[in-house]
Amino acid sequence: MTYKLAEAQQGWWIAVVAYLDVAATTRVDPRVADVVLHWMTEDFGNAGSRTHEYGLRAKRAVQEAREFLASTVGAKAKDLIFTSGATESNNIALLGLAAYGEESGRRHIITSAIEHKAVIEPLLHLQSRGFEVDFLEPGPSGRISKEAVLERLRPDTLLVSLMHVNNETGVIQPVAELAEELRKTQTYLHVDAAQGYAKVPQDLKAPIDMISISGHKIGAPKGVGALVVRRRGWDKVPLQPIMFGGGQERKLRPGTLPVPLIMGLLEAAKIFHAEHARWERQARAMREELLTALSRTRFRINGDADHSVPHILNVSFDGQDAERLIVRLKDQVAVATGSACTSASYTPSHVLTAMGLPEEVATNGLRFSWFPSEASSFDAEQLAKTIAEIQAEAL
Repeated sequence: MTYKLAEAQQGWWIAVVAYLDVAATTRVDPRVADVVLHWMTEDFGNAGSRTHEYGLRAKRAVQEAREFLASTVGAKAKDLIFTSGATESNNIALLGLAAYGEESGRRHIITSAIEHKAVIEPLLHLQSRGFEVDFLEPGPSGRISKEAVLERLRPDTLLVSLMHVNNETGVIQPVAELAEELRKTQTYLHVDAAQGYAKVPQDLKAPIDMISISGHKIGAPKGVGALVVRRRGWDKVPLQPIMFGGGQERKLRPGTLPVPLIMGLLEAAKIFHAEHARWERQARAMREELLTALSRTRFRINGDADHSVPHILNVSFDGQDAERLIVRLKDQVAVATGSACTSASYTPSHVLTAMGLPEEVATNGLRFSWFPSEASSFDAEQLAKTIAEIQAEAL
């Protein structure tokens, strides 16, 4: 990706920086942007306005989006509500079950210590309200085992919340296997699929009770996502709204629907679905290219490489401070130390710490994440050469 950078008193000059931070956000696909613009400037009606054709067209478009997006996870259109993104979806799923948990006396929740803060912080809030939350630690693999979760199940376990793909390590969690087991119990399963949606599609077709989806991880705009809430037979997940004011979206999420963003999410999901095989093949090839180039450096991979998505790689380089390394590499690649929500805090990664990794590793994990289409300027050999030189300087 190309950036124009201003240099004092020297006009404008061009610096080519490879964007390797798609786990934080993706560029809006130009095809998606065209769709969003259309629904902003031409078919701009309110989907709640049913007295004229502008509103009816918007309503029909939203229904089309609802049907397609639900189908991508094997759900029905009525199971999907639109939200502003995975953070809001997580909050509705977790906090929305609180009243039922209190009424039924089921106040035990199982989760992992490597969840995104959009899950951890709502659960800490529930903990302050008297819920008991087990935060499972995965060990060095970064993967929570199905058995570890099932061992903690109790008659009063209300919910298990486990992410699909870890946002820092790219490790895939066994959510599909877990869903099959939990369907035999009264315990609900919530999956934060912000990083995995559309990339590991088959997992999410398992009988997961609630799935959180985010648009801006797959080339859609920021500010749109969804929550899938499946029934168990005739029984609904007993969610209560956490916001009020209009009753839109099955009375779980009020507010005027952002039709342009929803249509952007639909277009991005269609594109990803159609191009998934090529994306996966190219992402995996880029991973191999990067690992081959990095073999000239001293590094370790953080997380189970055999159970990871092809486009996220978390590594620590021997003897190197990750923040300083990012500064040295900023003219070549845009990378991060972890979650975009916490990357400015300069503290050890809570994910790598929960994996039991040494402090010098947990503090210095560097996350590379890419879509091949956004990394055409990436030069793996030059990157590895620069890192090797920096490591040699430290000796």
